[in-house]
Amino acid sequence: MQEIFDYSIFGNTVLRYLESIGILVGALAALYLFKRYIVTRLEKWADSTETTIDDLLVQSVEKSLIPILYFGSLYAALHTLAISQKFEHYIDIAAIIVVTLLAVRSITTAVTFGLHSYLKDAGDSSGGEKQIKGVSSLANFLIWALALVFILDNLGVRISAVVAGLGIGGVAVALAAQAVLGDLFSYFVIFFDKPFVVGDFIVVGDKMGTVEYVGIKTTRLRAIGGEQLVFSNTDLTNSRVHNFKKMERRRVVFKLGVTYQTPLEKLKAIPQQVREIIVAQDGTVFDRGHFASYGASSLDFEFVYFVSDADYAKYMDIQQAINLAIFEAFEKERIEFAFPTQTLFVNKVA
Repeated sequence: MQEIFDYSIFGNTVLRYLESIGILVGALAALYLFKRYIVTRLEKWADSTETTIDDLLVQSVEKSLIPILYFGSLYAALHTLAISQKFEHYIDIAAIIVVTLLAVRSITTAVTFGLHSYLKDAGDSSGGEKQIKGVSSLANFLIWALALVFILDNLGVRISAVVAGLGIGGVAVALAAQAVLGDLFSYFVIFFDKPFVVGDFIVVGDKMGTVEYVGIKTTRLRAIGGEQLVFSNTDLTNSRVHNFKKMERRRVVFKLGVTYQTPLEKLKAIPQQVREIIVAQDGTVFDRGHFASYGASSLDFEFVYFVSDADYAKYMDIQQAINLAIFEAFEKERIEFAFPTQTLFVNKVA
């Protein structure tokens, strides 16, 4: 029996082969038990909690840690054997590639999870999902690029010369594409700072519309007239943006003028009359009403109230109801609205 164990095949005894197989089988058995009893319980525990971070940890264990442990078992078993330096070098390269790919997989999963968690905590709408795709794609590209550089460096490629060449080329590209890079950084500002999101109604200068799409370079609005407005992201971050979707209530100021022939008692009653009309409307909060000024051809009153809804159509419905009620009240009181007129007084000279 001892002679069989001592028999050499490709530079390794049968006993050493058995030891290597025993290490591999033992490691695989331990991993099986770990998955069967530990990981399964971790999955049940993660499903029973409300947080999602534990789900990410369990997912990382299943998709990254366990494959690394499988490969590590094979790696440890092979290293118990006497193998050539060339073959050992190939094994080391394979180990670097496998571990790097699995690590990058875990990192990209964590980045995507973090972006989705950020979106969920921010209470963003479904439009934010489109933005996440752009950000995560760019982040994944950078992570995989770094991973490729790491692998090439470990394969013996003189990466320093390549990086230096890319650096010089990168400077040239950056100078040639300043506008594109500016829009890209502005995109990140819009994504993280959230001055607006898809679905918001915004006004930029003399342009206004509903945000339909936020891209890496441009943001697109649907104007009131139906046409699409396209802005570069830099233009938006450098401009004063009025976001009416963020408005919790609308402040309304309107004026009306009556003729100079209106009696004093009726003038005194006008603020209270209009106040009662405004208060009678649903969803309004009266602020103030005053005889404001003497106009060129009218006695001017100013009224301020708030609409508790940011919807423009609702505001216009309320203002229309107020205007009609004022017209009806003034008609009953025989109060005349003023309009631009001139009165010519003629004195007869004796």
